[in-house]
Amino acid sequence: MEDQAYCQSALAVTLLVLVSQIHRARIPVSDVQQILATWGTRAVGGPPTTVQEKRSGNFDGTGIKPIPCHSHNDYERNMPLYDALNTGCISVEADIWLQDSELLIGHEKGSIDPARTLKSLYLDPLVSILSDRNPDLDLNDGTDHSASLKGVFSTDASTALVLLIDIKTESVDSLPVLMDQLSPLRDQGLLTHFDGSQMIQGPLTVVGTGNTNFDTIFNEKDRTVFFDAPLDNDWSEDSPASKAYSKDNSYYASVSFDKSIGKPSFLGDLSDEQTKKVKDQIQGAHDRGLKVRYYDTPSGLGEKSIQEQLWKEGVDVLNRDDLKAAKEFLEKQEERL
Repeated sequence: MEDQAYCQSALAVTLLVLVSQIHRARIPVSDVQQILATWGTRAVGGPPTTVQEKRSGNFDGTGIKPIPCHSHNDYERNMPLYDALNTGCISVEADIWLQDSELLIGHEKGSIDPARTLKSLYLDPLVSILSDRNPDLDLNDGTDHSASLKGVFSTDASTALVLLIDIKTESVDSLPVLMDQLSPLRDQGLLTHFDGSQMIQGPLTVVGTGNTNFDTIFNEKDRTVFFDAPLDNDWSEDSPASKAYSKDNSYYASVSFDKSIGKPSFLGDLSDEQTKKVKDQIQGAHDRGLKVRYYDTPSGLGEKSIQEQLWKEGVDVLNRDDLKAAKEFLEKQEERL
């Protein structure tokens, strides 16, 4: 009886810890279910559980079809980068904080960990993945291989992956460190870049948002980081936004749906005025060659309806937390075509 009571007590403590971690770190419910399902199956010193094995990451791109999905706060997933790639997402997001000359990953300053860096979670794995995808090319010979380079997805080698970098600290200090850490990818010709006259597509497109300074990016002669332009602009001809932002210096045009468009109805329907604003924003950005992304979209009962309306109006990527639901939604949209 004492052993049973002890086990029950230990399980209760573990559940409380899991609930606490879910609140603080947003562990996916599926992972919690998996941990509970394998409770007690691992002996001390024994092999790792399935969830722990997943954390190491694995991706070869075989048979995975790319989908226009942006993995929001990707670093909070069980497997940063790899979960998104294995779903087919063409865009992932990493928030960075400059601390002691290193770029650390985390949504809030209090959540950053010296062991979780941009380099270890994203840049090094991407160098490895893209090198594996291009085994017949000597990426270090100084030759321009841009016409021959393959992207991360074997089913569509021409699709570039977007790495959206949300700079949380001061851009004047953080951006130079980011540029330096991108050197291995830049030196191997793996980055989309602007050579002074045209944008040359690479397997990886890096986009700066958050505190990223537009003027610094604009003044780069050989641009390898592009800007996330503010979508909530007057995009009419000769407006400041139309003059400033173009596909030569920016990639995305993004805005908070909640702040710019406002609340939809309970069932997710938009008013005529809201629909017109969405149409105008998307058309204006597209006219400048930019891809549209809305974040802070509604969740709950009206979520599906909003996603359908945004997709119908021509949004380029869906900003999602639930990657499985995003994949199912996008596959259904494709079936309707």
